Amino acid sequence: MEETVEDPPISAVLLDHCHFSQVIFNSVEKFYVPGGDITCYYTLTQHFIPRRKDWIGIFRVGWKTTREYYTFMWVTLPTDLNGEAAKQQEVQFKAYYLPKDDEYYQFCYVDQDGVVRGASIPFQFRPENEEDILVVTTQEELETLKSISKKLEETMKEQKDCWKTELLQLKEQNQKISSENERLGVRVDQLQAQMSTQEKEMDKLVQRVQERTEQVEQLKKENGQLFLNLTEQRAHQKTLEQAVEEMKQQRTTAAKKQQELTDENFDLSKQLSENKIIYNTLQKEKETLEKENDLLKRENSRLLSYMGLDYDSLPYQAPTSNPGGARQNPGLVYGNPYSGIQESSAPGLLSVKKCPTCKSDFADDVFDHTLEQHVQTPCLNCPICDKTFPAKEKQIFEDHVFCHTL
Repeated sequence: MEETVEDPPISAVLLDHCHFSQVIFNSVEKFYVPGGDITCYYTLTQHFIPRRKDWIGIFRVGWKTTREYYTFMWVTLPTDLNGEAAKQQEVQFKAYYLPKDDEYYQFCYVDQDGVVRGASIPFQFRPENEEDILVVTTQEELETLKSISKKLEETMKEQKDCWKTELLQLKEQNQKISSENERLGVRVDQLQAQMSTQEKEMDKLVQRVQERTEQVEQLKKENGQLFLNLTEQRAHQKTLEQAVEEMKQQRTTAAKKQQELTDENFDLSKQLSENKIIYNTLQKEKETLEKENDLLKRENSRLLSYMGLDYDSLPYQAPTSNPGGARQNPGLVYGNPYSGIQESSAPGLLSVKKCPTCKSDFADDVFDHTLEQHVQTPCLNCPICDKTFPAKEKQIFEDHVFCHTL
């Protein structure tokens, strides 16, 4: 299986969170010869199910996360997961992608979530050890080897002498260190005394901490009381806010009521102005009527004088309802000036009689003579009050009708 350019799924999962026992690596060599392909054999356990993005990587021993892989290969999914052959799997790494140093490496099986499911024993990439090669030498080579061995022994002897010298130097240094340790022992005693003093100070600090703790507890209680007071104040503030809101609503209602009253006052003022105008108009009409009434009074006086009657001698007649339903004109302050002429009997006048047809007054001495002539004479009837006037009193009839129009 060739390596693809796509990066494998990795994670920052540490070693403590890995499950190395779910995939077991088999037939792992202690070392592999550089320059050749290697085959990795592994076995899937019973409860492990491989997935498409699982991979096997070569990690340097001491790795911390799956991001530290050197190279990797995708695993091949078995066709039958339940078969025995599916449990035995292998993957081949090409020589070109293998490490070139002699550090220790290991195989690791990583699933598609970036979790390590199995790890192999460490191995190296190095040539075969020379100790494992069978060497055949000659007698001359043997002599050479002996001379080399002798020289090595002499070198070893010289090294031993040097080691003895170094050993003596080390002993002297050890003695110096011992004396230094004694002095350090004194220093330790001093430090212990200081520690004792510091322990006493520490006890004092602990006591002070306890006092501070008690003060903190007291402050907590006070804080709780302040919190309760604050809660009450907030409730009171909420009540005040509600009262202010109600006052605002009342003020708004009052403003609306005031606006309504202002509008009503404006309407009343307007109506008052209109009433003043009507009043002034009526006042002017009243003055005009009074002037017209004065004119009528003078005209009545003139007519009475014309008829030979005195206006002051006529009795006052209160206004009464006419049988025909016509009401007297309210502009005639002194009543109908002609009603008193025919219906009242003034002292000093001749006795009169009324015409049975038109109700006209005639003197007693001429009643019989003029009755026949009067009956044959046409009469003038008032269209308003049904009063009848002789045809000869046309001017009086017209004045009478004119009085109704005032």
